[in-house]
Amino acid sequence: MYIKICGLSTPETVRTAVDAGADAVGFVFAPGSPRTVGTGLAASLVADVPETVETVGVFRDQPIDEVVSMARAAGVGTVQLHGTEPDGDLRRLADEGLRPLRALSAAAFGGLSDSRRRDLGAHRLLIDAAEPGAGVTFDETELGRRPEGFWLLAGGLTPENAVRLIRFFEPSGVDVSSGVESSRGVKDPARIEAFVTAARGAAD
Repeated sequence: MYIKICGLSTPETVRTAVDAGADAVGFVFAPGSPRTVGTGLAASLVADVPETVETVGVFRDQPIDEVVSMARAAGVGTVQLHGTEPDGDLRRLADEGLRPLRALSAAAFGGLSDSRRRDLGAHRLLIDAAEPGAGVTFDETELGRRPEGFWLLAGGLTPENAVRLIRFFEPSGVDVSSGVESSRGVKDPARIEAFVTAARGAAD
């Protein structure tokens, strides 16, 4: 079970996620989020992340040149596109040596044609609720048929519901942000540890 802890902004919470056994840590560069960080802060946090842990920059409907520049400045290896970006942006990221992660809402993915699903199947996917970072799960009927390749389940996951949702959806991995916070935008180390433990246990 691949586990990504997203929206990190302090050395303590990055260290907690890594020590707990997270496979990836995420940093939000999309404007307007309470979790948004600058590239300078992100670079200092990324510097302390072991090479075995994936570092992810989260962007939403930002110009691809800006995305590439910010990802380079922050030192992240993966870029998560969480808006309406065209497929060409995914190819551009790969050409730049950055690993793309395409995020979609469950409803959007559920409404895709079979051919479009196959096209997206060439990429790693993240399936989220309609409003990313809001701490709300999506309706279990929205997704329809599960993605066939590597995909992460997101949207309202918490240490309390992780086991049930993982066993229901059977994703490749999970992504959590608001579900491990003590207040909006403030990560709770104890909840990070509890989430990783729950997600690992769900896969047993």
